[in-house]
Amino acid sequence: MAARVLLRGSLAGAPAVPRLPPGAGPALRGLGSSARSAREDSWLKSLFVRKVDPRKDAHSNLLAKRETSSLYKLQFHNVKPECLEAYNKLCQEVLPKIHEEKHYPCALVGTWNTWYGEQDQADLPLVWDIPEKSDIFSVSVHLWRYEGGYPALNEVMSKLRQNKEFTEFRKERGNMLLSRKNQLLLEFSFWNEPVPRDGPNIYELRSYQLRPGTMIEWGNYWARAIRFRQDSNEAVGGFFSQIGQLYMVHHLWAYKDLQTREDIRNAAWHKPGWDELVYYTVPLIQEMESRIMIPLKISPLQ
Repeated sequence: MAARVLLRGSLAGAPAVPRLPPGAGPALRGLGSSARSAREDSWLKSLFVRKVDPRKDAHSNLLAKRETSSLYKLQFHNVKPECLEAYNKLCQEVLPKIHEEKHYPCALVGTWNTWYGEQDQADLPLVWDIPEKSDIFSVSVHLWRYEGGYPALNEVMSKLRQNKEFTEFRKERGNMLLSRKNQLLLEFSFWNEPVPRDGPNIYELRSYQLRPGTMIEWGNYWARAIRFRQDSNEAVGGFFSQIGQLYMVHHLWAYKDLQTREDIRNAAWHKPGWDELVYYTVPLIQEMESRIMIPLKISPLQ
Protein backbone atom coordinates (compact mmCIF):
# COMPACT_ATOMS: atom_id res chain seq x y z
CA MET A 1 0.00 0.00 0.00
CA ALA A 2 1.03 3.57 -0.45
CA ALA A 3 2.99 5.22 2.31
CA ARG A 4 0.86 8.18 3.31
CA VAL A 5 1.43 11.25 5.43
CA LEU A 6 -2.16 12.32 5.90
CA LEU A 7 -3.02 13.94 9.20
CA ARG A 8 -6.73 14.27 9.77
CA GLY A 9 -8.43 14.79 13.10
CA SER A 10 -12.05 15.48 13.84
CA LEU A 11 -11.93 17.79 16.83
CA ALA A 12 -15.61 18.65 16.88
CA GLY A 13 -15.98 17.26 20.39
CA ALA A 14 -12.80 18.73 21.86
CA PRO A 15 -13.18 20.74 25.08
CA ALA A 16 -12.47 24.45 25.15
CA VAL A 17 -9.18 23.71 26.93
CA PRO A 18 -7.75 20.41 25.58
CA ARG A 19 -6.47 17.67 27.91
CA LEU A 20 -3.25 15.94 27.02
CA PRO A 21 -3.45 12.19 26.31
CA PRO A 22 -1.44 9.87 28.58
CA GLY A 23 0.76 8.69 25.71
CA ALA A 24 1.77 12.13 24.49
CA GLY A 25 5.39 12.69 23.40
CA PRO A 26 8.03 14.28 25.63
CA ALA A 27 7.33 17.77 24.39
CA LEU A 28 3.60 17.47 25.02
CA ARG A 29 4.11 15.85 28.45
CA GLY A 30 6.11 18.90 29.45
CA LEU A 31 3.23 21.06 28.28
CA GLY A 32 0.95 19.83 31.07
CA SER A 33 3.29 20.95 33.82
CA SER A 34 3.79 24.36 32.26
CA ALA A 35 0.15 24.99 31.35
CA ARG A 36 -0.70 26.78 34.59
CA SER A 37 2.25 29.17 34.41
CA ALA A 38 1.61 29.68 30.69
CA ARG A 39 -1.97 30.74 31.38
CA GLU A 40 -0.86 33.03 34.19
CA ASP A 41 1.58 35.01 32.11
CA SER A 42 -0.22 34.81 28.74
CA TRP A 43 -2.09 38.03 29.50
CA LEU A 44 1.24 39.81 29.94
CA LYS A 45 2.60 38.49 26.63
CA SER A 46 -0.58 39.57 24.88
CA LEU A 47 0.22 43.18 25.73
CA PHE A 48 3.08 43.06 23.24
CA VAL A 49 1.15 41.47 20.35
CA ARG A 50 -1.14 43.39 18.04
CA LYS A 51 -4.64 41.96 18.33
CA VAL A 52 -7.64 42.63 16.15
CA ASP A 53 -11.24 43.08 17.22
CA PRO A 54 -13.46 40.67 15.23
CA ARG A 55 -16.53 42.85 15.72
CA LYS A 56 -15.29 45.90 13.85
CA ASP A 57 -14.53 44.70 10.32
CA ALA A 58 -14.51 41.74 7.93
CA HIS A 59 -11.88 39.05 8.42
CA SER A 60 -10.35 39.85 5.04
CA ASN A 61 -9.71 43.46 6.07
CA LEU A 62 -8.40 42.60 9.52
CA LEU A 63 -6.07 39.72 8.64
CA ALA A 64 -4.86 40.30 5.06
CA LYS A 65 -1.90 42.35 3.87
CA ARG A 66 -3.07 45.92 3.36
CA GLU A 67 -0.04 47.03 1.38
CA THR A 68 -0.98 44.63 -1.44
CA SER A 69 -4.24 43.68 -3.10
CA SER A 70 -3.13 40.25 -4.30
CA LEU A 71 -5.60 37.41 -4.57
CA TYR A 72 -4.44 33.79 -4.69
CA LYS A 73 -6.02 30.77 -6.34
CA LEU A 74 -5.19 27.30 -5.06
CA GLN A 75 -6.04 24.47 -7.46
CA PHE A 76 -6.18 20.74 -6.73
CA HIS A 77 -6.31 18.45 -9.76
CA ASN A 78 -6.89 14.73 -9.25
CA VAL A 79 -5.13 13.33 -12.32
CA LYS A 80 -5.73 9.87 -13.71
CA PRO A 81 -2.53 8.00 -12.74
CA GLU A 82 -1.96 6.75 -16.27
CA CYS A 83 -2.18 10.34 -17.56
CA LEU A 84 0.15 12.02 -15.09
CA GLU A 85 3.21 12.13 -17.33
CA ALA A 86 1.20 13.66 -20.19
CA TYR A 87 -0.51 16.05 -17.77
CA ASN A 88 2.83 17.32 -16.41
CA LYS A 89 4.22 17.73 -19.93
CA LEU A 90 1.16 19.69 -21.02
CA CYS A 91 1.28 21.98 -17.98
CA GLN A 92 4.98 22.62 -18.47
CA GLU A 93 4.31 23.69 -22.05
CA VAL A 94 1.34 26.01 -21.43
CA LEU A 95 1.47 27.42 -17.88
CA PRO A 96 4.78 29.33 -18.34
CA LYS A 97 3.26 31.19 -21.27
CA ILE A 98 0.49 32.51 -19.03
CA HIS A 99 2.99 33.28 -16.27
CA GLU A 100 5.27 35.23 -18.62
CA GLU A 101 2.55 37.07 -20.57
CA LYS A 102 2.94 40.69 -19.46
CA HIS A 103 -0.67 41.53 -20.37
CA TYR A 104 -1.98 39.00 -17.86
CA PRO A 105 -1.91 40.42 -14.29
CA CYS A 106 -1.16 37.03 -12.75
CA ALA A 107 1.84 34.93 -11.79
CA LEU A 108 2.43 31.25 -11.16
CA VAL A 109 3.66 31.01 -7.56
CA GLY A 110 4.22 27.26 -7.53
CA THR A 111 3.13 23.98 -9.11
CA TRP A 112 3.63 20.56 -7.55
CA ASN A 113 2.81 16.87 -7.63
CA THR A 114 1.78 15.26 -4.35
CA TRP A 115 4.32 12.80 -3.01
CA TYR A 116 2.70 11.86 0.30
CA GLY A 117 -0.81 12.80 1.29
CA GLU A 118 -4.05 12.63 -0.69
CA GLN A 119 -3.28 10.67 -3.84
CA ASP A 120 -4.24 7.59 -5.78
CA GLN A 121 -3.99 4.23 -4.01
CA ALA A 122 -0.85 3.25 -5.89
CA ASP A 123 2.06 1.44 -4.24
CA LEU A 124 4.96 3.78 -3.59
CA PRO A 125 8.40 2.97 -2.15
CA LEU A 126 9.00 4.09 1.44
CA VAL A 127 12.03 6.32 1.03
CA TRP A 128 13.38 9.39 2.79
CA ASP A 129 14.80 11.37 -0.10
CA ILE A 130 13.55 13.00 -3.30
CA PRO A 131 11.46 10.44 -5.25
CA GLU A 132 12.50 9.07 -8.61
CA LYS A 133 10.62 9.90 -11.80
CA SER A 134 9.14 6.41 -11.73
CA ASP A 135 7.18 7.15 -8.55
CA ILE A 136 3.48 7.73 -9.23
CA PHE A 137 1.69 10.90 -8.20
CA SER A 138 -1.90 11.75 -8.99
CA VAL A 139 -2.90 14.96 -7.17
CA SER A 140 -1.35 18.09 -8.67
CA VAL A 141 -1.43 21.43 -6.88
CA HIS A 142 -1.10 24.88 -8.47
CA LEU A 143 -0.89 28.23 -6.70
CA TRP A 144 -1.53 31.45 -8.69
CA ARG A 145 -1.32 35.09 -7.62
CA TYR A 146 -3.54 37.77 -9.19
CA GLU A 147 -1.96 41.16 -8.68
CA GLY A 148 -4.92 43.47 -8.29
CA GLY A 149 -7.43 41.23 -6.56
CA TYR A 150 -10.78 40.29 -8.06
CA PRO A 151 -10.57 42.74 -11.01
CA ALA A 152 -7.27 41.11 -12.02
CA LEU A 153 -8.82 37.65 -11.76
CA ASN A 154 -11.74 38.70 -13.95
CA GLU A 155 -9.38 40.27 -16.50
CA VAL A 156 -7.25 37.14 -16.76
CA MET A 157 -10.25 34.82 -17.05
CA SER A 158 -11.77 37.03 -19.77
CA LYS A 159 -8.54 37.06 -21.79
CA LEU A 160 -8.00 33.32 -21.41
CA ARG A 161 -11.46 32.62 -22.79
CA GLN A 162 -10.33 34.35 -25.98
CA ASN A 163 -7.03 32.43 -26.06
CA LYS A 164 -7.43 29.50 -28.47
CA GLU A 165 -4.32 27.73 -27.20
CA PHE A 166 -5.58 27.87 -23.63
CA THR A 167 -9.03 26.68 -24.70
CA GLU A 168 -7.44 23.63 -26.33
CA PHE A 169 -5.25 23.15 -23.28
CA ARG A 170 -8.28 23.06 -20.96
CA LYS A 171 -10.07 20.60 -23.21
CA GLU A 172 -7.08 18.25 -23.41
CA ARG A 173 -6.35 18.62 -19.70
CA GLY A 174 -9.97 17.86 -18.81
CA ASN A 175 -9.69 14.41 -20.37
CA MET A 176 -6.86 13.61 -17.95
CA LEU A 177 -8.65 14.58 -14.73
CA LEU A 178 -10.85 12.69 -12.31
CA SER A 179 -11.86 15.77 -10.34
CA ARG A 180 -10.93 19.41 -9.66
CA LYS A 181 -11.19 21.73 -6.67
CA ASN A 182 -10.09 25.31 -6.15
CA GLN A 183 -10.19 28.05 -3.54
CA LEU A 184 -9.64 31.80 -3.64
CA LEU A 185 -7.35 32.94 -0.85
CA LEU A 186 -5.85 35.99 0.80
CA GLU A 187 -2.46 35.95 2.52
CA PHE A 188 -2.06 36.63 6.23
CA SER A 189 -0.43 39.98 6.97
CA PHE A 190 2.14 38.44 9.34
CA TRP A 191 3.34 35.68 6.98
CA ASN A 192 6.20 35.81 4.50
CA GLU A 193 5.50 36.85 0.92
CA PRO A 194 5.85 33.71 -1.25
CA VAL A 195 8.79 34.44 -3.55
CA PRO A 196 10.75 32.18 -5.94
CA ARG A 197 13.45 30.08 -4.31
CA ASP A 198 16.14 27.72 -5.50
CA GLY A 199 16.00 24.00 -4.86
CA PRO A 200 15.91 21.19 -4.55
CA ASN A 201 13.25 21.32 -1.83
CA ILE A 202 10.22 19.39 -0.79
CA TYR A 203 7.14 21.39 0.18
CA GLU A 204 4.58 20.74 2.84
CA LEU A 205 1.08 22.16 2.53
CA ARG A 206 -0.64 22.00 5.92
CA SER A 207 -4.36 22.69 5.66
CA TYR A 208 -6.60 23.43 8.64
CA GLN A 209 -10.39 23.46 8.73
CA LEU A 210 -11.18 25.89 11.56
CA ARG A 211 -14.32 26.11 13.63
CA PRO A 212 -16.57 28.88 12.26
CA GLY A 213 -15.94 32.12 14.13
CA THR A 214 -12.35 31.35 15.14
CA MET A 215 -10.36 32.85 12.25
CA ILE A 216 -9.48 36.06 14.13
CA GLU A 217 -8.35 34.09 17.17
CA TRP A 218 -6.20 31.87 14.94
CA GLY A 219 -4.63 34.95 13.37
CA ASN A 220 -3.83 36.49 16.74
CA TYR A 221 -2.05 33.36 17.93
CA TRP A 222 -0.14 32.76 14.69
CA ALA A 223 1.02 36.37 14.55
CA ARG A 224 3.18 35.29 17.49
CA ALA A 225 3.77 31.67 16.47
CA ILE A 226 5.33 32.45 13.09
CA ARG A 227 8.45 33.93 14.71
CA PHE A 228 9.30 30.46 16.06
CA ARG A 229 9.43 29.04 12.53
CA GLN A 230 11.72 31.46 10.70
CA ASP A 231 15.21 30.28 11.70
CA SER A 232 15.71 27.95 8.73
CA ASN A 233 13.77 30.00 6.17
CA GLU A 234 11.18 27.24 5.98
CA ALA A 235 8.09 29.50 6.04
CA VAL A 236 6.89 30.14 2.47
CA GLY A 237 3.37 31.54 2.82
CA GLY A 238 0.19 31.55 4.88
CA PHE A 239 -3.31 31.95 3.43
CA PHE A 240 -6.98 31.86 4.41
CA SER A 241 -9.95 31.12 2.16
CA GLN A 242 -12.43 33.63 0.77
CA ILE A 243 -14.32 31.50 -1.76
CA GLY A 244 -14.58 27.72 -1.82
CA GLN A 245 -14.34 25.79 1.43
CA LEU A 246 -14.58 28.52 4.08
CA TYR A 247 -12.65 28.84 7.34
CA MET A 248 -9.75 27.07 5.65
CA VAL A 249 -6.17 27.99 6.46
CA HIS A 250 -3.16 26.85 4.42
CA HIS A 251 0.45 27.05 5.61
CA LEU A 252 3.15 26.35 3.00
CA TRP A 253 6.62 25.23 4.16
CA ALA A 254 9.85 24.32 2.34
CA TYR A 255 12.44 21.79 3.54
CA LYS A 256 15.55 20.18 2.12
CA ASP A 257 14.12 16.72 2.80
CA LEU A 258 11.85 14.85 5.20
CA GLN A 259 14.53 14.42 7.87
CA THR A 260 15.22 18.17 7.84
CA ARG A 261 11.50 18.75 8.23
CA GLU A 262 11.45 16.48 11.28
CA ASP A 263 14.48 18.19 12.84
CA ILE A 264 13.10 21.71 12.35
CA ARG A 265 9.69 20.84 13.72
CA ASN A 266 11.19 19.13 16.78
CA ALA A 267 13.45 22.11 17.44
CA ALA A 268 10.41 24.41 17.73
CA TRP A 269 9.33 22.56 20.88
CA HIS A 270 12.54 23.66 22.64
CA LYS A 271 11.69 27.34 22.17
CA PRO A 272 9.86 28.90 25.15
CA GLY A 273 6.33 29.86 24.16
CA TRP A 274 5.78 27.46 21.26
CA ASP A 275 4.04 24.88 23.45
CA GLU A 276 1.64 27.51 24.77
CA LEU A 277 0.64 28.61 21.28
CA VAL A 278 0.00 25.03 20.19
CA TYR A 279 -2.02 24.47 23.37
CA TYR A 280 -4.40 27.30 22.55
CA THR A 281 -4.69 26.81 18.77
CA VAL A 282 -5.53 23.09 18.76
CA PRO A 283 -9.13 23.64 20.02
CA LEU A 284 -9.76 25.97 17.07
CA ILE A 285 -9.27 23.15 14.54
CA GLN A 286 -11.97 20.80 13.27
CA GLU A 287 -9.77 18.90 10.82
CA MET A 288 -6.22 19.09 9.52
CA GLU A 289 -4.25 17.60 6.66
CA SER A 290 -0.61 17.50 5.58
CA ARG A 291 0.62 16.80 2.07
CA ILE A 292 4.25 16.56 0.94
CA MET A 293 4.77 17.88 -2.59
CA ILE A 294 7.52 17.88 -5.22
CA PRO A 295 7.76 20.94 -7.53
CA LEU A 296 7.57 20.64 -11.29
CA LYS A 297 10.52 21.98 -13.29
CA ILE A 298 8.57 25.11 -14.23
CA SER A 299 7.68 25.99 -10.65
CA PRO A 300 9.19 29.27 -9.38
CA LEU A 301 9.32 27.56 -5.98
CA GLN A 302 11.95 24.83 -6.43
